[in-house]
Amino acid sequence: MKNYKVITPLFPTYTQVKAMMKAVSGYSLKSVRSMITAIFEQTGTPQNPVDWSEPDLWINERLSGEDAEIALRIWQTDNHILNPRHSYGCYLFLNYPLFDLMASTADDAWTPTLRGERFLQDDNETLRWLDDQEGLIQLLELLAGREMSRRADLLPEWQAFLHQHSKFASDRSAKSTLYSRLYNLIDRQLAAREGMSYRITDAGREWLTQALPTQQADPRKELLEAVKRYNAQQKEVLREQLSTMNPYKFEHLVAQLLEAMGYEQVEVTKASGDKGVDVVGKVQVGITTITEVVQVKRMQNTINRPLIDQLRGALPYHKAIRGTLITTGRFAAKCAEAALYPGAAPITLIDGDRLLELLIENNVGIRRSNAVELLDVDLQLFDELEID
Repeated sequence: MKNYKVITPLFPTYTQVKAMMKAVSGYSLKSVRSMITAIFEQTGTPQNPVDWSEPDLWINERLSGEDAEIALRIWQTDNHILNPRHSYGCYLFLNYPLFDLMASTADDAWTPTLRGERFLQDDNETLRWLDDQEGLIQLLELLAGREMSRRADLLPEWQAFLHQHSKFASDRSAKSTLYSRLYNLIDRQLAAREGMSYRITDAGREWLTQALPTQQADPRKELLEAVKRYNAQQKEVLREQLSTMNPYKFEHLVAQLLEAMGYEQVEVTKASGDKGVDVVGKVQVGITTITEVVQVKRMQNTINRPLIDQLRGALPYHKAIRGTLITTGRFAAKCAEAALYPGAAPITLIDGDRLLELLIENNVGIRRSNAVELLDVDLQLFDELEID
C-alpha cells in the first residue's frame, strides 16, 4: 500500500493544532465530533450567512451543554489562537492514525500519545517527520530555489509532486493544499510573505538543511532548476530591453500589451496635445464598456504623486473614468494612497516588476517554447488498479 503524503485537508497551523490538543484532552472523541457537528449544522447559506467572527458571542448563543464547553475551551486556549468554527482541520490532522498524535484511553478519554507530547514540546524530530508527511519539506525546497515566488510560480511543481505522492490531484485541491501549507510555514517563520510573493527565511533554510542532510541527485529537479535559471536570465534580458528601447516604441509595446489583455480600440496618442496621456483604450467592466487612459514612463527613477495628479486631471479630455500609470521604475511610498484617493477617479499603478509579469503572462515580447517534455509516472494509477 502506497504511503501518501499531503494528507490533511483544511490543513491547520501547528499552533492551532497544539491549542486543540490542550483544549480537548480528556474529552471523548465522540464529544469532540459532536461539537464539530453542532457547529457544522449551523453553517448557513450564501443567501443567509452566519457570522462566526466573535466566538465569545456565538458559542453560548448557538451551542449548549458539552458542545459549548468544548468550544469555549478551544477558543480560550493559547490566547484565542483557534476559532472553534475552524477546528475541523485540526480534528482531521489529530485523528489521522499514521500521525499517532492522540488516542482514546480505556475510559474513552482522547489524550495525546507519546508522539503527541513530543509534538506539544516542539520536538524537532517529530516536527520534521510531520513536515515530510504533509509536503512541507518539499515546499521549502521549492521556495529555496527562488528568491521570491508567487503561488502561481510554485503551483506547477507542487502539482507534479502531488500527482506522484498524494491523492490531491485536481487543480482546486492543488491550490488549496499549497496555500494552507504556505500559511503553516509563515506561522512558524520558516517562510515569509511580501505582498503577493513568498520567500524562504534564514530559519527555513536552516530547517531544510537539517531535514535533508544528504540529498540524492534528482535529474528532474536539476532540469527544472536549469529551466528556472534560463527563464530568470531571459527575464533580465527583457528588463534591459525595456530600459533601453525608444520611448515611442515603448508606448506601442504597452498598446500591444493592452490588446493582449482584452482592451479594444487601443490607440497611441500623438506626441502633442495628449495632456500627458500616451495610450487610450476601451475595456469591458461587467456589462459596461469604459475608456481608460494610460501614461507610460520609461525611466528608472522613482515616480512621485504629481504624475498621478496630472494623469487624473487628463481623464475628462479623453472622456475616461479611470487611468493607469506604467513605469519601468518604481513608485514612491505615498503613491498607492494617492492612486486610490476617496472620491477621486482611480489610478492603477504598474511598476517595472509588475510590467514584466504582465508581459510574460500575456506573451508580449516573450515566446514560449515547448521543447522540454517531462514524463512523470503516475504511481497513483498503478496503486489503485484492481484485479478482478
